[in-house]
Amino acid sequence: MKILLQIGVVFGLYWVSLLVESLLPIPFPASVISLLLLLLLLFLKVIKVEHIREKADFLLNNLGFFFVPVSVSFMNYVDVLRTCAIPFLVICVVSTIVTFAAAVGAVRLTCRLMERRKGAEK
Repeated sequence: MKILLQIGVVFGLYWVSLLVESLLPIPFPASVISLLLLLLLLFLKVIKVEHIREKADFLLNNLGFFFVPVSVSFMNYVDVLRTCAIPFLVICVVSTIVTFAAAVGAVRLTCRLMERRKGAEK
């Protein structure tokens, strides 16, 4: 029964995010809205981590399985990928480097802010 409640919470948040998505004047993915709603509810302590832990662990443990349909569908577009291989690879490499750089910058900024906070508390 507990797992059904957890599934209900996850799907309920997604359904609410679908409603929010339909009301927004700009296109915004419902999946991102549901994650932001979940984060907000966790911060406000409306939902506790224990309410969704088992379902979240299940989804994380089986995450690779959810990418199988996407990977198989790439096979339908091999000819398109071959014609655009070089630009595709360049975009992948550049976006990976930019993502890593942004992550490094965020970590460094966070460390500096934490050091300032510790220095101000003393």
